[in-house]
Amino acid sequence: MITKVTRGIRVSVKTSFEGTFFKNYKMHFAFGYTITIENQSKDPVQLTSRHWDIYDALNEMEVLDGEGVIGKKPVIRPGESHTYSSGCLLASPIGAMKGFYNMVNLSSSDKFQVFVPTFRLNAPFALN
Repeated sequence: MITKVTRGIRVSVKTSFEGTFFKNYKMHFAFGYTITIENQSKDPVQLTSRHWDIYDALNEMEVLDGEGVIGKKPVIRPGESHTYSSGCLLASPIGAMKGFYNMVNLSSSDKFQVFVPTFRLNAPFALN
């Protein structure tokens, strides 16, 4: 598990290889990830949007921006956490992701970014 703390918000990532399949006559590699966002600060926060940089060994980097995570904009109170699972498809068995969440401190209305550490997406058979 990979972890990073930004302004009292701890982000932990666990990845999994989900398998291979053909789509549009091309082989794809499916990866899953589970992210836990834990509020270790003294103020409630809300996640408003996300930014991802997705690296695929066989393609150019893909950038994705969107509202919330999996259709939600969770409010995370001090001492609480929000966990969600998602995934991505790569053209190769080796890649990585990194990004950030845009957050707002609900006590002060300050906006800030919480960074997601770079996490690797590797099919087990592709590792030395």
